[in-house]
Amino acid sequence: MRTVTDPDRIGRASFFLASGTIVSRLLGFLKAIVLAAAIGVVGSTSADAFAVANGLPNTVYVIVAGGVLSAVLVPQIVRASTNPDGGSAYINKLLTLALVVIGAATVLATALAPVLAWIYAGSNPEILPLAIAFAWWCLPQIFFYGLYTLLGEVLNARRSFGPFTWVPVLNNIVALIGLVIFGVLFGFDPDGTRTVDDWDPLMIAVLAGSATLGIVTQAVVLFWFWRRIGLRYRPDFGWRGVGLGAAGRMAGWTFGMLLLTTFAGIVQTQVVLLASGAGASLAAIDNAWLVFMLPHSVITVSIATAYFTRMSEHAHLGALDRVRDDFSSAVRGVTVILVLAAAVLMVVAYPFAAVFQPGLERASALGNVIIAFAIGLVGFSMLFVVQRTFYALGDTRTPFFFTLFQVIVFSAAALACIALPVQWIAVGVALATTLAGTAQLVLALVLLRRKLGLLEGRRIALSLLRDLGAVLIPAAVGVALLIALGGTTAGGFAVTDRSGAIISMAIIGIVMATIYFGVLWLLRSPELRGFAAPLLARLSKR
Repeated sequence: MRTVTDPDRIGRASFFLASGTIVSRLLGFLKAIVLAAAIGVVGSTSADAFAVANGLPNTVYVIVAGGVLSAVLVPQIVRASTNPDGGSAYINKLLTLALVVIGAATVLATALAPVLAWIYAGSNPEILPLAIAFAWWCLPQIFFYGLYTLLGEVLNARRSFGPFTWVPVLNNIVALIGLVIFGVLFGFDPDGTRTVDDWDPLMIAVLAGSATLGIVTQAVVLFWFWRRIGLRYRPDFGWRGVGLGAAGRMAGWTFGMLLLTTFAGIVQTQVVLLASGAGASLAAIDNAWLVFMLPHSVITVSIATAYFTRMSEHAHLGALDRVRDDFSSAVRGVTVILVLAAAVLMVVAYPFAAVFQPGLERASALGNVIIAFAIGLVGFSMLFVVQRTFYALGDTRTPFFFTLFQVIVFSAAALACIALPVQWIAVGVALATTLAGTAQLVLALVLLRRKLGLLEGRRIALSLLRDLGAVLIPAAVGVALLIALGGTTAGGFAVTDRSGAIISMAIIGIVMATIYFGVLWLLRSPELRGFAAPLLARLSKR
C-alpha cells in the first residue's frame, strides 16, 4: 500500500507537472516569437508599450499565485480535508471570499488604468498613451488569473496536479491565433518600426483583446475538472466561524509582499524604459525573463509543487524532521538539473536571443540580459523551495521580511543603473535582480534554519559543489562550440537566422547535457541516480 510520502508518487507527480509545463512553455515561446515578429523587441516602442500594459495584470498574478493564494489555500485546504464533508463547505466559503476581493480589485484597477500605466511608464511619455490604450484591454485579466489560481490550487490540494499545469496550453493557443490574425490583418513588424501614432483602436483591440481571451479560457475550463473530482462550487457568503480569520492573517503578510514586489516592479519598469527605442528595454527584459523562467517552471515548480502538499501534511502533523527531509530532497533534486540549465542558458544566450530577433547586434543586446538573469537561476530556484517551506509551516510573516530586504537591495541597485550607458541599463537591472535574489536567499536560509533547526546543510552543500564541479567541462566545451558555430560573430550561423540559432542551441545543449550527466554518473551523484533508477528499472524490464 502506497502512502503520501512514497517518493515514487512525488516523482510521478513531478514528471506529469513538468510535461504539461514543457508543452505550455514551448507554446509560450512560439507565442513570444510570433509577438516579436508582429511588433518587434529591441528598439520597439510598440513592444515596450504592450509590455507595460500586459505586465500590469501579470505582476499581480505572479505575486498572488506564488504568495497570497498559494500560501493560504493549500495548507488551509489540507487542514479542512479532515472535516466530515472533506472540506467542501470551507472551499466554497474561501473561494467566494477570494473571488469577491479579486473581482473588486479588478474593477478598481481597470478604472485606474491611466493612473497605473503612468505609475509604471511615466518615465517615457512617448509610449504612455499607447500603454494606457492596451491597459484597458489587459487589466481584466487580473480576475481570470485569480480564478485560474484559486481553482487550480484547490485541485493541487486534492492531489489533482495535472489541470493546473496543462490548461495554460489553451491560453497559448488562443493567444497565438490572435497574434496570427493581427499579423494577417495589419502586417508584421519584426523591426518594431511602428510609432505610437500608427496604432488604431481595432489594432489595439485585436492584439490586447486576444491576450485577455486566452487568460479567460484557461480559467473557465478548470470548472470542468472540478466537477470530475466531485467538487461543486456554490457561492457561500457565510464567512464567520470557519477559521477564515487565521487565513486572513496569513494572507495579510503575503499581501504585504505583494506591495513590496509591486514597488520593485515599478522601479524596474521606470528605469529600463529610459532605454526604450534606443536599445534593450522592457520588452527585452520580459523576453529574457521568459527564457530564464523556462527551466525554473519546468523543474523547480514541478518538483516543489509536488513536495508542497506533502510538506503541508507533515507540518500539520508537527513532524518537522520530515519537513526538513522534504526540503533537503527538493533542493538537491532541483539544483542537480538547474546547475546545468544555468550553464546552458549562459552559453546559448545569443542564439536563444536570435530566435526572437536574428542578427548579432540585437541578439547580443537581448542575450546579455539573459546571461545576467541566468547567473542567479540556481539561487532563485532554491529560494522558491525555501519560501514554499515557510508557507507549508503556516508562516507568511517571515517571507515578508526577507522579501522586504530583497526589495531594498534591488531598488538601490536598479536606481544606480540610471548612470549606465543606455544600451547597458537593461543588463544592469537584470544583474540587480540576481544580486538582490542571492542576498535574499542567504537571509532566508538563516531564518529557515532557526525555524527547523538543522537543514542538512552539509549534505546540500556537498551536492551543490559536486554539481558545480561537474558542469565546468561541459561549459568549456559549450563555449568552444558556440564560437565554432559563429555565435559571437556578425553573420555567424548561430545568430543570423532562426533555424541556425535553433540548430546551434540543440547541438550545444545536447553535448553539454551528455557530458554533465556523464560526469555526475562517474561521481556517483545520489540525486542523479535517484532520478535515473526508476527509468533504468523500467527499461531493464522491457
